Order: sequence, then structure tokens, then C-alpha cells
Amino acid sequence: MRALPFPLRTLARLGRRRAGERATEARALRQWVSGLWLCAGMVLGLPAEQARAATTPEKVVRLSHVVAPETPKGRMATRFQELVAQASDGRIRVEVYPDSQLYGDDDEMEALQLGAVEILAPSLSKLGAAGVPEFDVFDLPFLFDTLSQVRCVTQGPIGQRLLDSLARQQMVGLGFLDNGFKQMSAQRPLREVADFRGLRLRIQSSRVLAAQMKALGAHPVVLPFGETRRALAEGVVDGAENPLSNFLTQGLAPVQRVITLTDHGYLGYAVVTNPRFWARLDPADRALLQRALQQALAEGNAQAAALNAQALATLKQTAGVRVVGLSAPQRVALRRAVQPVQADFARRVGAPLLRDVTNQCLQPR
Repeated sequence: MRALPFPLRTLARLGRRRAGERATEARALRQWVSGLWLCAGMVLGLPAEQARAATTPEKVVRLSHVVAPETPKGRMATRFQELVAQASDGRIRVEVYPDSQLYGDDDEMEALQLGAVEILAPSLSKLGAAGVPEFDVFDLPFLFDTLSQVRCVTQGPIGQRLLDSLARQQMVGLGFLDNGFKQMSAQRPLREVADFRGLRLRIQSSRVLAAQMKALGAHPVVLPFGETRRALAEGVVDGAENPLSNFLTQGLAPVQRVITLTDHGYLGYAVVTNPRFWARLDPADRALLQRALQQALAEGNAQAAALNAQALATLKQTAGVRVVGLSAPQRVALRRAVQPVQADFARRVGAPLLRDVTNQCLQPR
């Protein structure tokens, strides 16, 4: 079975056009508000230059992402915006565009490389698809059991090597952010391998995720995140995999009746920037942005597990949604079914990386 492209290309194009229109409206609103403050300053007797200086930053940094503001990534972005404004006394302004308002899954990487946006926080799956296949290690099913194992990778020397490798694709890697472990959703429980057979399941563009779904007997459908809810509602796909915070904030409950708590894979992000933008920054401003980002990432990582736990509690109380778990034998059977995916990764990308992750972060201590 081959990963199916999203069949409604017109829908995707319309979605991008609407996203661009929303971004234009957002910029117009900010310009109107800035002008309003300028007028207010002049009414209060401030010279026009002084009033303009009080509202116009010296530098604007655009940060685009595809999820809701209430998710771990959305909160991290907002916190980064706040910290930069505080540290620079408003001299540097971070403009945050959530929910694919500026760019979506299918065009944000190109926008970064062209300099149309300064900072992204793409999922790690997207970096593998962008030509750095080492990042596919994070997509391997049932590789990690705990967030502490993941953070051993992302916060240690392996993670730094991975960030450095992004230079091959004209990106500067600045850090990692957790979302959490993914759960399966559909109109029926997905506990046994047989339950997956024949289902069309939405995935990100990832060779590993496509292989995972095929190993379970499902049809992987590559689909931008922002189009997932509509595709589920219209029956284009039957189910998806998401951390619970994404499931809740994207409003998937009305179109997915059953969540199966599989914890089968990890979803995280890397914060990346355009190397030309980063090199042109004054060293002091670069250091300011780095400090603010590291604090925002640390706070975001501390909140991620709590946000998913809160989402689980909310979904358990949501009418029409059924949350089910796996028995130990069911988990073992699913893990066994997808084991060939790890072997394929080792052949394609290289066994040393998988061996380093296993030896340094997955062994009992």
C-alpha cells in the first residue's frame, strides 16, 4: 500500500488562500492599532517621532505555527513573545501566527528558506521529510516509553547533533519542545491489529509514519494538520493520531467518537530559524532571543504533560466521546506488528543513531 495524498487539492488551496487572507487582515489590524496609538500620543502632546518610536519596534520577528494557542507549542510561542518584549523593552517584537494563519504544513518550510518568516516550530516529522532523515527517529513507534527518555535525547548530545544537522537544509536549529505521546482516534476502538485493517488514517508526511500504518494494515493518508478536522467530518479519512491536547483544541471530538490510549509514538517540535536572518542579527540581540527562547522552551516542556493530562480529563467528561485503553497483551501485539519499521529505519538512515539512542537513553539506569 502506498501513502495516499490528500484527494481534495482544491480544498487545500482554498485553505491556504483563506489563511493568507487572515494574515493580511491581522497585519492590517496591527497597523490600525499602531496608528491609533500614534494619534493618541499626539493628542497627549507627544511629538510625532516620539509617539511613533513608542509604538514601532526596531525589529519584527515573525513566528508561524499550525496549532492552536492553547496547545504546548502555542503557549511556548506566546511566552517567547512576552519574554522578548520584556527583555528588549519593546525594541524587538515577536509576531505570533498560530493555527496556520500565515503558513501551513505544506508551505511553511519553503517560506522559512525564502525568508518570508523568521522562526518556525515544525514537528520533528516535518524535518525528516525536509531532507534530514535522522529526525525520523522520533517517529519510530513504541521506541520511547516516557518523556524522560525523549528528553535524554533532545536535551543531550544526540539532540545537539540533530540540531546541527539542520544546517544541511539551510536551517538553524535552536531547541526542542515536547507535545507528548500520541493516541489513536477513530469511530471504533483500535486495540488489536485487526481493528486497523482497511482504515484511512491521517498522518504527517513521514516515511516512518506511513510504514507504521501499513504495518498495522491501515492506509496512511498524508494531510495538512489544518485540514484534518474537515477531512474527518467529510469521511475523507477515518481516523488520526494526535496528542490529546491537539485532539481537544482542534475540536475533533464531534467527528471522532473513540480515543484509544495507545501512547504508541512521540510528537515534538524543533524551533528553527533562517540562517541569513540569524547571521544578520546583532550579537546582543541574538543572545537576547536565545535566552528568551530557552526560557520559553523550558516552561513549555514543563507544561506539556500537564496540558495533555488536563485534556484527557476533559475528554473523559465530553459527551459522545469514549476513551479506552490497551491491555498489556494488546500493547505487546501492536508493538510486535510495527517492529519491522525500526529495522527499516536502521537500514535506511543508519544503525549507529538508533544504537546511540538505545544505549544512552533507553537502557535502565
